[in-house]
Parts: sequence; C-alpha cells; structure tokens
Amino acid sequence: MSMLPVADTETVRIHARAIVRRHRGELIAMLAFYSLASVSALVAPWVIGRITNLAVKHQLTHAVITENVAILLVSSLAYALMQFLGRRRSYILGERVFAELRENFLESVLGLPLVTVERAGTGDLLSRTTNDIEAISRTVRFAAPEWLVAIIQASLTLVAMLLVSPVCAVGGLVSIPFLYVSTRRYLRYAAPGYLRERSSYATLSGTVSETAEGSRTVAAQRLSRRQQTRVEGDIRESFYAEMYTLLLRMRWFPSVESAFGLAVAVTIGWGGFLAIRYPHLVSVGAATTVTLYVVQLNDPLDRIISWLDELQVGQTSLARLIGVSVIHDDRPTEGPEPDNEVITVRDVRYAYRTGRDVLHGVSLTIRPGERLAIVGPSGAGKSTLGRLIAGIDSPREGAVMIGDVSLADMPLDALRQHVALVTQEHHIFIGSVRDNLALAKPRATDDDIRRALDAVDALEWVDALPDGWATELGTTGHPITPAQAQQIALARLVLTDPHTLVLDEATALLDPRAARHLERSLSAVLDGRTVIAIAHRLHTAHDADRVAVVIDGLIAELGTHDELLAHGGEYAALWHSWRNDGTPAS
Repeated sequence: MSMLPVADTETVRIHARAIVRRHRGELIAMLAFYSLASVSALVAPWVIGRITNLAVKHQLTHAVITENVAILLVSSLAYALMQFLGRRRSYILGERVFAELRENFLESVLGLPLVTVERAGTGDLLSRTTNDIEAISRTVRFAAPEWLVAIIQASLTLVAMLLVSPVCAVGGLVSIPFLYVSTRRYLRYAAPGYLRERSSYATLSGTVSETAEGSRTVAAQRLSRRQQTRVEGDIRESFYAEMYTLLLRMRWFPSVESAFGLAVAVTIGWGGFLAIRYPHLVSVGAATTVTLYVVQLNDPLDRIISWLDELQVGQTSLARLIGVSVIHDDRPTEGPEPDNEVITVRDVRYAYRTGRDVLHGVSLTIRPGERLAIVGPSGAGKSTLGRLIAGIDSPREGAVMIGDVSLADMPLDALRQHVALVTQEHHIFIGSVRDNLALAKPRATDDDIRRALDAVDALEWVDALPDGWATELGTTGHPITPAQAQQIALARLVLTDPHTLVLDEATALLDPRAARHLERSLSAVLDGRTVIAIAHRLHTAHDADRVAVVIDGLIAELGTHDELLAHGGEYAALWHSWRNDGTPAS
C-alpha cells in the first residue's frame, strides 16, 4: 500500500501566496481594522504614564483627570469598535478561504485516478478528508488571522516603547534572544513530528475502517487476533507520535513563559533604576508606560508563539491536502475517436505487485452487441480482466483496444461514453433519489429517471417511498436495503448509457430470482449494447452469447454455454458444482 504524496514546503508556499493574492483586498481591510484597534490599545498605558508624571509633580487637577478619563473612554470605545470590525472581517475571510480550499480539495479528490486511490487505501484519504480538513479549518478561521493580528500588535507596541523611551525599552527586549533560540529549536523538530503524527492517524484510520468493513471475513478466516495486533500496533505508533509533539511543547512553552516573566522583571528594575538615578533621561511616568507596554507586549507575543504551534499543524495538513492536487491522471485530455466498437484484448499481462503477474498473456475479441460472461474460481483474475476492459487499469504488457484506439490513449470522459464498470461496491449520497441518479446525467429529465428506475425494477419501491423520488437517502435520510442501493447504482449506469458495460458481480446482493429478473430487464433495455458480465451466479453464463473461463490468469475455455458443457472441461465442472449444491461458482 502506497501513501498519497505530501507537497513540499515550496509548493505549500506557492499555494499560500496564491491565496493571499486572490484575497488581497479583504486581507488589507482586516489588517487595517486590527491595526487601528492596536493603536487604540496603546493609548491607555500612555495616559497612565502621563497621570503618573502629573501626580509626581503634584499637578493633578479635576480638569486634568476628567480630560484623561475622556481619552481613556474614547480609546476604549475605538478599540472595541475596530476589534469588532476586524474580527468580523477575519471570520468572513476565513470562511471564504476555507470554503475555497475545501472545494479545491474535493475537486482534486474526485479527479484522482481510481488506481491511485485503491493503492493508497481508504485510511490515508479518509484522514485527509477528516483530520486534515478539520486542522485546516482551525488554521484558516482562527490561527492565521490571530497570528497576523498578534504580529501587528507586537510590532506597534514595540514601536511605542521605543518612542516613549528607547533607553528604558532596552530592558523589555532581554527576552527576545531566549524566545528566538527556543522557538528556532522547536520549529526544527515540530514539522517532521506533526507529519509523523498525521501519517499515523491515516494509517490507524485505514486499519480500523478496513477491519470494520471486512469484519465478517476477519471472523470467518479467524484473523481477529492478527487484526487486533495490527490495530494495537497502529494505536501505539499514533500514541508515540502524539507524545513526541507533546514533549516538544512541554519543553517549549515553559521557556517562553519564563522569558515573558524575565522581560517584565528586568523592565521594572531597569526603568526604576533609570528614573531614580537619571530622571533627566527617564521619568517615572515614562518608566511606568514602558513597563505597561512590556506587560501588554507579552499577550501578542504569547499568541504569536501559541498559534505558531497550530500553524505547524495547519501547514502539515495543508501540505497533505495540496499533495492530492499534484497527482495528475496520465490520460490525455484529447485523443482519437475509435472507428468501431470492437473490443480487442491483445496478449495482456498485469501485476498488482512487481514480478507477480495476475494475468499471463490474455487475448480476447468482444464483438459489438455481444453478451460475454467471464467465469472462474475466486482469484483466477476475472475482476482484473474486467478492470482492464473497462480502462480502470492499464496492462503491464499488451493492449486493450476499442476499434483502432488503445484505451490508454483515450480521455477519461470519452472512454466512459464507450465503456463503464459497475461492481458490488456502490455509494448512496445524501440527497434525494433523483439527486443520486442525476449524478450520472445532470440534464436527465423526469422521464429519463423513470425509465432508468423501471429498467432495474426499482420504480415500484421508489414510488412507495414517503416522498417518492424526492425522498432523501444517504446516512441521514430514509434507509434502504443493500439490494435497493445496488439498483440505484445500476440505474445510474442506464442513464450513463455507454456502449459497453462491464458488470463485475453487480447483482450479487440481490436474491437469485430478483437478480435473474433484473439481468433480463437490463438486457431488454440495453439491446444493442455490449455486456461483459463477470459472473457470480452461473445462470448469467447460461444466458450469455459466449462464456470465457478464466483459470490462473489465462482464458482456459471460450465458447457458448452448450459448447462448453459438451466439452466437459473446467466450465462443465463449475456448472455441475453450482447446480448440485446451489452455491455460486466463484
């Protein structure tokens, strides 16, 4: 199993700069409001310092106190208003950027080659669509805006300190070397640590979801202990990955807090010393104002450092999201159109693992309009051959052609107009029955929908739903059986209307009588289409024009049902076994 790629730092920076350019105006407006709020916050320490100097000189009067209180009131109201407007802007901007990232990621995921998704496994993709999206949400909505605001506030506060008294402000800068060294050390180890943490989440999600989905197989094959050991191992790795990043924070945060306390203590001592020994350089009021600025400076510095940790998580998650977008389908965007619908499989070989071929030089010609059944024991290579014919995978050697064009040279949209694959696996999306079907043909009319449902014997039960085909399905909607969900998937296929259909045990979830009736209905509706059925029940082979028997990655027999029975070979053995015990042959 191969993990999906993770974007490098430079690629992440390019994407981040592109986002900033697209939202430059909104970002400037947000920062302007926060800057005005920061300037308003600087007024209070200055007023307190001014009052202190007047008190030392015994010049405080009722009028002076009233004037300074009025200044404090106005600055406080201005701070509250600017802070509100800035925060409102930041929330709106955060929601827009997050929506944009989420939509781009969804578009990238839907554009992934199916082979890439299958080889990566469900865990990695599931982790990116849950944990990483959630982390990006926090970063975009809160961490990034708060971090930028904190930088502005710290910078303006530092400038104000220097303007009041450069000599006294030196004491407040004593913490900067400590903050720089500790933060630099933290960042050196944080990025790979969070990447390891996110990867461990992906592995654990994949193991748990695959174990849950295959619970019956695990129980039947007595693999419970093995899967339990595997899950425990993944949990242990996730635990150690989290402990590593936690230990980094436990070392970093105390050093940061100590540096803040040191800055305040030094400023008080240094400012007091200067005010007593050199009052012509620093007044008591100036020392008071600078000390208050240092105390005030600790808040934005604390937020800069605190959110920096969240930004590390967000950057790692963003790299994982962007990593999906850098995967490109090797298929061309344009290509030649086949001159006919004859499907030719020429000496194809295919391996899921290097050096272990599943198909060993298979050749086959499928005529337009033919019903071909592919049968054989489990693991013989039936589904692999079906995937190659449907263009899901490309052969390691040889070629699969439609007319005079190789499937590998056809754009995906054009390929799907010629051939489509339907398997036992299907998904019902949250939405109405009509919405689920319109995915295959967005411009489908009501008559198209009814014909598709009728073709797969689903019209009767759909009409009986509480709101007919307007009834919402999916995890939060009206529950339907697995067989009904499979009928919806088949109805999508009818709407897609490709020339060639590859049905990989597509009716396996239906009872034999319903499956047989459904297959006959499909045959009637798809008259003139080529149907390649990877047979789970051999009555499908009985109705086919020809039967291909796949044994150990080779076509062992090819002919009609009657011819192969008369031959008395592999197919005859499968047929008699199926008829005698009533169980499927594969």
